[in-house]
Amino acid sequence: MARQLAEETPISLSYNTMRHAVMMATARDIEDFCVGFSLTEGIVARAEEIRSIALTAGPEGITADLRIPAEAFHRLMQAARRTVVGRTGCGVCGVEDAGQILRPLPRVPDGKPASLAAIRHALGTLETHQALNRDVHMVHGAAWCGPDGEIRLIREDVGRHNALDKLIGAGMRGGVDFADGFCLLTSRCSYEMVQKAVIAGMRAIVAISAPTGLALRVAEQAGMTVLAIARRDGQILFTGTIAE
Repeated sequence: MARQLAEETPISLSYNTMRHAVMMATARDIEDFCVGFSLTEGIVARAEEIRSIALTAGPEGITADLRIPAEAFHRLMQAARRTVVGRTGCGVCGVEDAGQILRPLPRVPDGKPASLAAIRHALGTLETHQALNRDVHMVHGAAWCGPDGEIRLIREDVGRHNALDKLIGAGMRGGVDFADGFCLLTSRCSYEMVQKAVIAGMRAIVAISAPTGLALRVAEQAGMTVLAIARRDGQILFTGTIAE
């Protein structure tokens, strides 16, 4: 019996014609990925700064040509650049300066904590929202859940960082207020996942797998709630607060 498999495709990102990075990703929701990657990498501060995205598919992958303002492009030129391919499971491949890895982060916005009932509701319905994973049984998902635990938005990818970047990009393009709800991840909660979520303005992460120690220290400094090793029948609160 034939089985459907997930594919990894090189995505070459250029800004104002300058090649910046090549990332391995699932070839869907690429514009969302471009926006999310640009935001979480600090290339732009707002989605609106990206003036256009032109995608070109070829035999060697997909080329994404993004146009950004001169000020943002100047910052990019001054920053450390990625010089190797970003592997599917890597969030920092090719970064030349170790100081670029742990960047100063803002505090997360104030707001009402997510409730345990909402979190458990989201965990109980997550599988039904993972359309691609239902076919291939191996991709990561990143979902945005409202305060009631309803999954409002989800993106999937072979890479966990890519899935989160796609979610962030889709939300920013759609005007989602990431401070109002929580993020649900099918992967482990590593420090770069926390960084991306904080930059997007998220206040809480719920992760299926365990967090790393560094992820928790970064989350605590930013005031982020992290609930992990999350299953339908049990979860562990590592940082922050949730409502009963």
